[in-house]
Amino acid sequence: MANVSLPHDAKAGPTKPAVRAVLIDTLDLDAGDHFVEIGSCTGAVTVEAARRAGRVTAIERKPERAAVTRKNLDANGIAVEDVPAADGGSAGVGEGSGPTAATASDHAAPDPATPDHAAVEVREAEAPAGIPGDADALFLGGSRNYEAVLDRAVEIGVDRVIMNVSRLEVAGAATEAFRERGLLEDVLQFQVSHGYELAGATSFESDNPVYMLIGGVDDREVAADGGVRGDGGDR
Repeated sequence: MANVSLPHDAKAGPTKPAVRAVLIDTLDLDAGDHFVEIGSCTGAVTVEAARRAGRVTAIERKPERAAVTRKNLDANGIAVEDVPAADGGSAGVGEGSGPTAATASDHAAPDPATPDHAAVEVREAEAPAGIPGDADALFLGGSRNYEAVLDRAVEIGVDRVIMNVSRLEVAGAATEAFRERGLLEDVLQFQVSHGYELAGATSFESDNPVYMLIGGVDDREVAADGGVRGDGGDR
């Protein structure tokens, strides 16, 4: 997995590299996918997704964190398309607004010597507002408003939805929320430990455990009225 540079701090830790590796492998993004991240923060996951997906939308409710997302995307040679906060608040928005004047002057284009990357549309909004109606894959890096976000995912028929959780109680409630909406496919629990020298030998320090909820609206059709139909009937 290519290195991700995060020179700008959002005062909230990024998704750890080992966790990102599992996440990106599970999402299985390709050039035909529109990936959406809820709570982009440092932009670590957004960078990884932009190297694989055809379109990427990063949604961040805090302006200062959205600014960090933009800066870290730029540091990784990924172009940014900004959506003004007022526009980013529309839950039904599908297409981007295109690069702003600030984007053209403040963000460098990707180095032509590097592989092509998807431009990232950064939206300042509080999800589920701002989630495009044509999203194929959705990642929730936090638990804020997650039930409303899952409702939106069902409404538009997102076929891959992943949520990372670090707190046991939230993981249990979120698992039930996935299950109640017919989204749940798998739950992973994993922990990564890092070695360090101790008294001339190697000991290990563990990261917090992570619960990864995996699902989606596979094999269903989104009805014209916005409802989701499966197996020929109303859901």
